[in-house]
Amino acid sequence: MERRKPPGTEEGWYALHDLRRIDWDGWRGATEREREHALEEGIEHLRSHVDLDDAEEGGSAVFSVLGHKADVMILHLRPTMAALDRAERRFESTAFAEFTERTSSYVSVTEVSGYMHEELVEGIEDIEDAGMRNYMQQRIYPEIPEAEHVCFYPMDKRRDPEYNWYDLPFEDRKEYMSAHGEIGREYAGKVNQIITGSVGFDDYEWGVTLFADDPTEIKHLLYEMRFDPSSSKFAEFGPFYMGRQFPPEDLPALLAGEAVPTEGTVPEGASTADGASTGNETSTADGTSTADDGADSGRPDTSPDHEEIDAETFRGRISRFGVDIDDHAAAGYGLAFTASADAEDLTGDVEGLRGNFDHYDTHVLTTVRADGGETAVVSLWKNERAANTASGFLADLDGVVSGVGAALEGPESGEANASGADGDGAAADAESDTHETGEDTHGTDDDDDIRGELEELDIYAGKPHGEDVYAMVLYSEADVETLREELGSLAERFDHYDTHVKSAVYANEHDGDRAAIVSIWETESAADTASGFLSELPGIVARAGADDEDGFGTMGMFYTVKPDYRGEFVDTFEDVGELLGELDGHLETDLMTNQRDENDMFIASRWRNREAAMEFFRSDAFRETVQWGREVLDDRPRHVFLA
Repeated sequence: MERRKPPGTEEGWYALHDLRRIDWDGWRGATEREREHALEEGIEHLRSHVDLDDAEEGGSAVFSVLGHKADVMILHLRPTMAALDRAERRFESTAFAEFTERTSSYVSVTEVSGYMHEELVEGIEDIEDAGMRNYMQQRIYPEIPEAEHVCFYPMDKRRDPEYNWYDLPFEDRKEYMSAHGEIGREYAGKVNQIITGSVGFDDYEWGVTLFADDPTEIKHLLYEMRFDPSSSKFAEFGPFYMGRQFPPEDLPALLAGEAVPTEGTVPEGASTADGASTGNETSTADGTSTADDGADSGRPDTSPDHEEIDAETFRGRISRFGVDIDDHAAAGYGLAFTASADAEDLTGDVEGLRGNFDHYDTHVLTTVRADGGETAVVSLWKNERAANTASGFLADLDGVVSGVGAALEGPESGEANASGADGDGAAADAESDTHETGEDTHGTDDDDDIRGELEELDIYAGKPHGEDVYAMVLYSEADVETLREELGSLAERFDHYDTHVKSAVYANEHDGDRAAIVSIWETESAADTASGFLSELPGIVARAGADDEDGFGTMGMFYTVKPDYRGEFVDTFEDVGELLGELDGHLETDLMTNQRDENDMFIASRWRNREAAMEFFRSDAFRETVQWGREVLDDRPRHVFLA
């Protein structure tokens, strides 16, 4: 009998969700003096715990709960079980507690697990990657987000005869959690989470606490996750509690039946009704927002490690190193760290960090540059909270001397990063396919001028959805081996530039008469420069249908197929190709394979017009194909409109 080895875990702070109902009959029957005394002691107790007067580390928050299950929820995070027990008992000693009745409670501990990183066996210190260690510490030592709404629920992983989570091999469980986590980052800046483990502590295995200013975002997130196999096959859920955060001083308003928080007492760091932020926020790497008023928060120091400067000074500083903010319109906050190390020595470490950063939709660019003997690491993010988290990672790089940061004019400069909402300690990622909404999510290129200019060279370019890269495709009738040799020497020159991602030759999987050259860059300006060289490659031709004024092209990129499924992927493409052949608006579709990596493919399609392409992308057939693809692909595909 095979015994599964459990993945390692690392625990942080102990958590208590204390849910209470107000004895309204007792409250109404009490004298004014009794009510005043109860409120005074209740406010004093709650405020002292929110301010951590009872402990050096942790956090506390108070929420009004909607519905019949409770009226109030008090959340405590503390470094020891004894401190948690003390906070619970001290409340019972207050006069306010006499007017409450506990309806439920939940005991757990913040947790990360080996699904996040396989080196987590005995503890975080096993992990060599300093950035990953820092990230995990932020997950197990979180600050309670200052969002207006909260949702708490416990959950289990199913142990049914048909769907037994604990009988699955580790790799299968990890794959489920990875795919499941892709959904969460779609809610970056909208929903934050604290995940706690409770095996042996309470009746379920995990506790999930979600925070959002807009409560419907919590609903949307959980609704979408229910359709993911990790939930639909393997998750069991306990009761859900929905509430609104308020400061202890609003306790009288709560008992008086007034809305809380009262006007003027929006928690520091939370969003106001018009969407503006009250400021002073930071975030953990998984999107948990924090407030920093200069006081000791009680958690390990993960505060930003850079000096704030103005945007124009920052722009001038990084332009010295060849980084133009105008090439990165999505950037809302920028960081620049100077280093005593050579750029070449820093590159490996920075590439490792960039691999972690790329898991987050808020990441725009991280690169090493050198100028006049000075080395700099430039990192651009969509919002300040995500950048503040990255600041700590970058400051830990060997040789880094100092750093600066500046708020830019990005579209998300006030938003936070976020994660998904199921347990098992898994970090949550974003899902790019939202075809069920019927919305155009296949990222288009906003710069029509540069795309038109490239098309004059028979180069078809665009920006894949969710990626801060610029992709170009050329078609050639030249011999594939000749193309490989020519592009190989060109790519060596391209690799001298940090903005070059990759360039490769792709051949038609079904012996078509054209090969394709795909070249991917971090900026449009770099791609524009490279296009002049690429257009000189032998045999460059226009694609079929390019002369059709109303023609429309799409390219499905980053199809990295798991080796064991390659044959099945090709066969399925043939089936889909037959289906496409029956559509009136479809002209042609080719499956192209990287000549240096047979598992790296892209799919190029030509349509009579945009509407025909969108009709297919919104179809049940396409959705079913995307769902199947998640099982056979190592990464999620992205799509780009080419013309």
